[in-house]
Amino acid sequence: MPELPEAEVVAWRESGASVVELLGRAQRLGPVSGIRLGDRPVVLVTGAEEVRHVLARHPERYVKRSHRLRPLLGDGVLTVDGEAWRGQRQLFQPKFTVQGVRRYERAMRDAVEDVARSWEESARSGRPRDLVADMRRFTIDVIWRATTGLPLDDTTHRQLLVAARIVAAISALGAADTTHLSADLAEVDAAAERAVAAARANGDPGILDALLDAVELPDPSGRLVRDNFVTFLVAGYETTAATLSWLLLLLHDHPEHREWALAQGPAGSPARTAAIRALISETLRLYPAALLMFRNATEGDVLAGCRIEADATVALCAYLTHRDPELWPEPERFVPQRFHEPAPRPALGTYYPLGLGPRTCLGAQFTLQEMSFLAEALLPAFEFTVVGERPEPAFDVTIRPGGPMVATVRARGGREPVLP
Repeated sequence: MPELPEAEVVAWRESGASVVELLGRAQRLGPVSGIRLGDRPVVLVTGAEEVRHVLARHPERYVKRSHRLRPLLGDGVLTVDGEAWRGQRQLFQPKFTVQGVRRYERAMRDAVEDVARSWEESARSGRPRDLVADMRRFTIDVIWRATTGLPLDDTTHRQLLVAARIVAAISALGAADTTHLSADLAEVDAAAERAVAAARANGDPGILDALLDAVELPDPSGRLVRDNFVTFLVAGYETTAATLSWLLLLLHDHPEHREWALAQGPAGSPARTAAIRALISETLRLYPAALLMFRNATEGDVLAGCRIEADATVALCAYLTHRDPELWPEPERFVPQRFHEPAPRPALGTYYPLGLGPRTCLGAQFTLQEMSFLAEALLPAFEFTVVGERPEPAFDVTIRPGGPMVATVRARGGREPVLP
């Protein structure tokens, strides 16, 4: 297969450019290429047909044997494989169907109402806000409420924010050295213990109750519960907060698309909801949840005419697939109408911001619903202006804003209550 010359890797490293620049150089060699990431050779896959092959058509040939966030997530449903994964996935799947997510709508709406109240206060006072911090608090609040039935308190918020620091510290390009993160991991563990205790005491069924009641799993009240709480926290807050932050920045730069979405129908109507979902889908095209998805080949295979050896490490990059001009016209432009009727659905393998195939993000419906609720509440009620420096993308495990997004907020008029 075509391989990126070592000289180009050295030149990239000396230039200080982002890792996406290095991946883009490899992509120019073809839909499948060889590249050295950190200390290991990797097969980079960005072509739509090859993505379909790996993730959807032959997932048994390409399995997830390790995860760079395992030091933080442990043996939760995101990191395990084989029978352990199938058992946990079967337990949690009913929680995250369209029907299952409805039981968490109250938690989502309560968290949305808290954000709206804080924005109203800033609109009155003129005090600038960090919108990235707002989105992080909102998504942590949703997960905390859905898990425990309780609103997020400041102490828990500070402890759980540590998870974002750990994620940022673990590079997407190599093995994680977490010896210096022991104090941070202890903070996350303390919050997880409180979450599990609250989930046990809460009479309403929450995200963890299926695992708490799963007598067939070993030690369901111990480390396994902790690992899945932290998995839901990281998978359900860091990536969702990043997506919401990018959505706000894109709409700040392209307010005509916000007005287009609001004009599709009245508040709460299916037409407006569909338009809001189109805004979110296009944001996820430009900024998918993860930079790279790693798989290991269980047997020899052929991709795009290239021989894939058994046990090879395969990395799929939705960020590059989503910006391929052969797949997406004007790929760098923010065009939400790509995802709105009468536009056709994207072809399989051309769009996979939350994964594809049997390991598609378990919480996809959950995260899309909470983002929709927040956008439907805030976009008609507020306008905002970014002041100071704009955040640039930070490419590590996730694709997140690399700094704060400070903005002034203005009320657009009367706001309907978020709660029915």
